Amino acid sequence: MTPTTTWRAGLGAVLIWSALTGCSVAPAPTESGPAYGGEPTVSARPDEAGEVLSSLVPSPSSAAAPFARARALLDGLPVKGKAPRTGYRRSVFGRAWSDDVSVPSGRNGCRTREDVLQRDLTDVVLQGRCKVMSGWLDDPYTGERLHFERGVDVKAIQIDHVVALADAWRTGAQEWTPQRRLEFANDPRNLQTTAGWANRRKGSSNAASWLPPNKSFRCTYVGRQIEVKQRYGLWVVAAERDAMRRVLAKCGA
Repeated sequence: MTPTTTWRAGLGAVLIWSALTGCSVAPAPTESGPAYGGEPTVSARPDEAGEVLSSLVPSPSSAAAPFARARALLDGLPVKGKAPRTGYRRSVFGRAWSDDVSVPSGRNGCRTREDVLQRDLTDVVLQGRCKVMSGWLDDPYTGERLHFERGVDVKAIQIDHVVALADAWRTGAQEWTPQRRLEFANDPRNLQTTAGWANRRKGSSNAASWLPPNKSFRCTYVGRQIEVKQRYGLWVVAAERDAMRRVLAKCGA
């Protein structure tokens, strides 16, 4: 294994955005690694990182394109009132961090949480192929640089559902099959590592009641929510749509 390359530090959010907007990104390596319980190793990245980087950074003329797409998708989302929260509990979205899903990184032998930590942290140290022992997070939600160490203050760094599970439940997910809810809860396109306090403060809020404190990330955050809702056939409420429009009106200038 080789040290994690530093280009990941600034590209965690860009990689997700590219996945949502249809850009081509090289898949994560899936070859077998050391057995579980082995000595910690430093995670590897594909050798073609430089090619990926150059393909992801937009030219000035195309910088606004993802946000134009987000605005168009938002205009196409159904607008309805929230369904009752009746019947919601975390377990209706299946076993937490299940690998038994067909979304990206599913069925790769690692729990979803480990996949997302490997994607979002830099200088990652692994035990075996999956288990993240430590790393650094440049948190896009807060702008903070945080150190992750497994088993130490486990609430300090958490993984957020960009479209909250309870919000999804009230905007269409009640009608889904159990497997579709499991896929949604473990889809890395809807997951983001962040500071625990930010995740707790957000709770089940939509864009009308919570946005990342880091204002420079709000365009990407709202764009991801729109893409996820469009992909899964969820609707927005009027106040949420209006809040999203206000954010996107300032994006790509």
